[in-house]
Amino acid sequence: MVKRIVKVYPRFERFWHWSQVILILTLMVTGFGINGLHGFVSFGTAVTVHTIAALLLLALWIFSTFWLVTTGTWRQFTPTLEGMMHVIFYYAVGVFKGKKHPYRKVLWRKHNPLQAATYFVLKWIVFPVIWITGLLYLTFNFWGSAVTDASFWLWLLANLHLLAAYVIVTFLIIHLYLLTVGGHGFGAHVKPMITGYDEVELTAEEEAYLEADEPWRLKPQEG
Repeated sequence: MVKRIVKVYPRFERFWHWSQVILILTLMVTGFGINGLHGFVSFGTAVTVHTIAALLLLALWIFSTFWLVTTGTWRQFTPTLEGMMHVIFYYAVGVFKGKKHPYRKVLWRKHNPLQAATYFVLKWIVFPVIWITGLLYLTFNFWGSAVTDASFWLWLLANLHLLAAYVIVTFLIIHLYLLTVGGHGFGAHVKPMITGYDEVELTAEEEAYLEADEPWRLKPQEG
């Protein structure tokens, strides 16, 4: 294996990531305002902005799902148990003892097992829950009169939506914390998602393939 600086995050993936960041932060701020946790904006403005941001995020998710499937990138997010306990032990104990991260990025697998499992749950369980409940809540006036005990269903939708939102907030807090550990510093973890390049371990065959067929993905070696 040889370490090379490789473009592992294509332009769309970086656009998708930072667009999600902006939209989710917008949803958090306006959502907290709707629930009365702050008064930075009026209730009506918070609802309008929250709705627009949610619809934009939903459109982004639909398009990114299409991109993941058509490009085969979805394989990067498939969870695996191989090496999972080593990564969990590292974050629970090893990181406080100055241990090295047990996972090394490779060309076909840029997410460690814990990351892949977390993203899988978020993308295919938590996000759908928050979007389905949000859309049902938004369109309640169209279907509420057709169900019995409509107030209960409205309460249930609101609380499921809020629960999923708090799961996402918790993920963001943990995600930001993990970006500060490991000895590389916050900037070193964020930089690849800005430039697209990161250090990856390549087999001789993978390096030869990239040099022959996708040389633009490899940064020239120094010296």
